[in-house]
Amino acid sequence: MPAVASVPIAQIKPSTVIFADQRNDKLADPATELIPFDDWARSRPVQRRFLSLFPSFVEPTLNQQTKLKLSVYQAEARFRLPRPAAALDLSRYANVTFLEQIDPAVKHRPITAGDDAPNKDAGAAHRPPDRRWCEDANAICVRSRYMFEGKIPAGIQLANKLREESKKPIPDFIEFQSEIMLVTQPRLTELPTLTGLDSTVTSALEQNIFWVNQVIQFGKLLAVLQQHPTEREAAIATVYILIAVRNDVLHKQREYSNTPVLRNLVPAQLLMGKSSFNSGDSLSAGLPKYARSRIKAIANMMERE
Repeated sequence: MPAVASVPIAQIKPSTVIFADQRNDKLADPATELIPFDDWARSRPVQRRFLSLFPSFVEPTLNQQTKLKLSVYQAEARFRLPRPAAALDLSRYANVTFLEQIDPAVKHRPITAGDDAPNKDAGAAHRPPDRRWCEDANAICVRSRYMFEGKIPAGIQLANKLREESKKPIPDFIEFQSEIMLVTQPRLTELPTLTGLDSTVTSALEQNIFWVNQVIQFGKLLAVLQQHPTEREAAIATVYILIAVRNDVLHKQREYSNTPVLRNLVPAQLLMGKSSFNSGDSLSAGLPKYARSRIKAIANMMERE
């Protein structure tokens, strides 16, 4: 659908997920189908407040003068659950087991605040101004690694052979650090301004991906649980996924344009699932399929609870 809010709550059927992303949005760059971060932040202030890494996040400055430009992929989904919202407990998902179940291809291990890369840099742009990641007693922090699947590793190996020796090799994996925890007050009661659904929010869960080794600058998963507005024995879940991508990587096309076998290894094509190198259901499939797969897994878990 163009937006989850375009489907009236009364029309959402059981075991059905309403899904939307921004690929056809008027703000999206036709070449990449992603929205420039500045355009997104300026035109969608409510989404920026809740879906950025933190509300005051801005594009980082490199070398004290050059901004690191970003683009965003945003997906949202909504589904009906067959029990009251108060009977559902999202706290059971604030753990590594939940992450393993929504994407088995990614491997995780717990870490502490002392292990977090941004915490070691006092001036890190991807650290909240008022705290350090993972210091909250209710937060679970993890280091995660995803090994690219299908033909991508072979493509990366060939690309590395063609790169100048002075350049660092491209890793055949994505490694990231994230914090997962329940949303607390006062943000919890403010979430209807994001969902657009005027009903009580009983709980919300978020994962903040605050450090990534390549391509991605940050990510956010936010799941919001609300009481169904007209049915006492039903709840409505709204799930958001936002991925911010580095433009300096996104537009790296010239390196591969003269090598026929690598023409489909262009980062923008890979990210949006439009390359012959895409495969599987995780990040190697591209962001649209990756988002759908994660949301479907979350919906299945919540429906079975």
